[in-house]
Amino acid sequence: MINHYINKVLAVLILALFYVSCQKDDAPVVYSAETNEYSNQWIYEQMKRYYYWNNEIPDNTDLSQFPKDYFSSLLFHQDRFSYVYHPSIPESIPSTLRSSFGMDISFILYEGNVYGVVLYVLSGSPAQNNGLKRGQLITTINNIPVSQANYNTLYEAMGNADNVSFTIVEFTEETGFSQPVAKELTSYYTFLQAPLYNIISIGDKNIGYLQISHFDVGLAQSLRNIFNEFKSQNVNEVVLDLRYNGGGDVSSATALSILLAPNIDQDDLFITFKGNQNGGEINQSFKQALEMNEFNVDFNQLRQSNILLNRVFVLCGKNTASASEIIINNLNPYMNVITIGETTRGKDMAGFPIQDNRLPDSPGWTIYPVIYKLYNALGQGDYNDGISVDIELDELSQIELFPLGDQIELLFNEAINNITGSSGRKERGTTSGLQKTHNTDSFVIIPNISNNK
Repeated sequence: MINHYINKVLAVLILALFYVSCQKDDAPVVYSAETNEYSNQWIYEQMKRYYYWNNEIPDNTDLSQFPKDYFSSLLFHQDRFSYVYHPSIPESIPSTLRSSFGMDISFILYEGNVYGVVLYVLSGSPAQNNGLKRGQLITTINNIPVSQANYNTLYEAMGNADNVSFTIVEFTEETGFSQPVAKELTSYYTFLQAPLYNIISIGDKNIGYLQISHFDVGLAQSLRNIFNEFKSQNVNEVVLDLRYNGGGDVSSATALSILLAPNIDQDDLFITFKGNQNGGEINQSFKQALEMNEFNVDFNQLRQSNILLNRVFVLCGKNTASASEIIINNLNPYMNVITIGETTRGKDMAGFPIQDNRLPDSPGWTIYPVIYKLYNALGQGDYNDGISVDIELDELSQIELFPLGDQIELLFNEAINNITGSSGRKERGTTSGLQKTHNTDSFVIIPNISNNK
């Protein structure tokens, strides 16, 4: 009897120990806040919930890695744009020539020599304030002569530098090369850029040229003012220069689309966001897309400034991306969009920032994962390889670049010729463009429109 009792007690103890053991194995591991595991566990949970390719994330991952490396290890092989940064780790914050110095360059091969070419300079930037301008040629970077062997390495290094020095020459067909001049730049913040525009009249054509460097939040009112000016000057053709516009805010791009597209209603479908099984599909009309981030101008006010075009010419290239590509793709169902230049960048995706706020006094990592793919009203999208152009033309095929908006500038001149029925272009010194590494950049940033906030 005693043995039977002891056996029952032992059986109960064994079951209890087994239960405790199972509970311990199933319980989530709690990591200390100062460890990589603490940050990476949070990153993993957010990515499994929001990331467009969440099903491609492995179940077992190494949480001990540095969080930036860990985040990269989770990315799908087709993902070129998701990124992560920490506010107290400066080297984790994406940096570009544009953000550091207010400019960008590309590279050409001309008569056996490699040159950097200044593509654009932002107003009030370190580049402009040190005398740089579009079309100047760079022969040395940080005292190193530019060559085919090193130009990409030099370019990548500049994106993360606080200071950079150039040797600059200028070139015209009439005078040839100028004497070299040294330039030194120190990075600092460049303020938001106002859109640039002018109006050119040729015969019965009043052509409005509009160059937008970035789709900033709150741009709608400035765009409306420009279109009111176009309207007062009887503009009947518009050339939109987005060749250096890397994207930005969807609502600003929507505002421009409302100003351009004829015969649309506020409830017409403008954009579709397609996420993973958690995010689902979100359809937004012109009105809804505008109101995501634009609070000072409504749909009806923008429509009053519309100039009733049936087509728009868009100048584009390798740096035309995200919100700029939305203009091209999502206007297509509503008007004739004629593209001139080169295939665009291929950012057919959007997302919103997700910040680790578990420690209120010490903000953690912020991740920018791809969350949605983008489509127009006809369901057209999937342009990961870029949007091809109607008229292919490389602005770097000639060594002499002219100011943006100048009638003889290569891409704008091509648009003018198409509008006026003219033909031919002046041949100038020809070059070969060199493939350039892209600085770190991102996709369309939107407010959190997730169905599972």
